[in-house]
Amino acid sequence: MILVGAVSDIPVGESVRVQGSVAIAVFNADGTFYAIDDTCTHQDASLSDGWLEDCAVECPLHAACFDLRTGKPSGPPARKPVRTHEVVITDGQVYVLETVEVGAEVAGALAEEVR
Repeated sequence: MILVGAVSDIPVGESVRVQGSVAIAVFNADGTFYAIDDTCTHQDASLSDGWLEDCAVECPLHAACFDLRTGKPSGPPARKPVRTHEVVITDGQVYVLETVEVGAEVAGALAEEVR
């Protein structure tokens, strides 16, 4: 498990980058936490620097959008999905369980809602 930080460290609509075997972006989408590989599959841009809207992030380089729940791009220029990772919240701390397979949906990758 990778410690991301306290729930309060990631305000709604924001993201942070942590290091696993690769960089991972952790997003707070309206109180639900999601984690995906941080690097866009189209080109080397940091998705944690992108724009978050609902459950999707737009890459800051060429506007490819990725669904935070599945990692799948919504269309060109990206064609390949990013990995999703399970998020666990314990005692007010956010953790990421890194996924092994690229493109594999994580059951409950959504994490938990924090209210």
